[in-house]
Amino acid sequence: MSERRAYVDGDIAAKVARIYAKLVANYGIPPWDPNGDPLGELVATILSQHTSDTNSERAYRQLRATFPTWETVRDAPTDAVVEAIRSGGLAQQKAQRIQQILRILTERLDGAPLTLDALETMPLDDALAWLRGLPGVGPKTAACVLIFALGKPAFPVDTHVWRVTKRIGLISPATSAESAHETLQALIPPAWRYTMHIDLIRHGRQICYARNPACFRCPISSDCRYFWEVVAVGEAR
Repeated sequence: MSERRAYVDGDIAAKVARIYAKLVANYGIPPWDPNGDPLGELVATILSQHTSDTNSERAYRQLRATFPTWETVRDAPTDAVVEAIRSGGLAQQKAQRIQQILRILTERLDGAPLTLDALETMPLDDALAWLRGLPGVGPKTAACVLIFALGKPAFPVDTHVWRVTKRIGLISPATSAESAHETLQALIPPAWRYTMHIDLIRHGRQICYARNPACFRCPISSDCRYFWEVVAVGEAR
């Protein structure tokens, strides 16, 4: 299966290009250094759900320190896994999900050592679909594994990316976070996806806040639907 169309022609393509250029001018091009460990990235992403980076990173370190291999995580009493990842929150739910996925991988790999290295040679869409076939793995988790571990140009949509792209008009206000993955991946050229993912998160944290966004110091306000339809109209009254 080939990757879906990477970008579209017309005004929206020009808008994406302008926004990309402005984000890069303000936040730079971040280094893209895939870690080469897709299974570790999958577990780390599961641990990151509904908690802070600090807590999830602590839980992952403790999990790896407690269990020397993924096979020992799979075979351990669930309570022992829960205790190892407790700092990440929702430990019971996450421990059960991680062990469930590891058992499914064991079946798919016919007992071979646990790994997700086969994803590296798959086309992007195939790799996304394969990951999403695992329980509890949605589009964001699948995209994170591929972009951060294997350097594949997926496009994860977190809460910041979702909020900012709705406001600036790359997706409609009614677009769900889940469907935004496919829409934005189709709009953004592959070579720009990692940079736009990171820089949109930075923009959401530093300027485009969930409440009271700092529109008058925003470098992309001229291309922002929210600015022209809400902020500028309010100022004109």
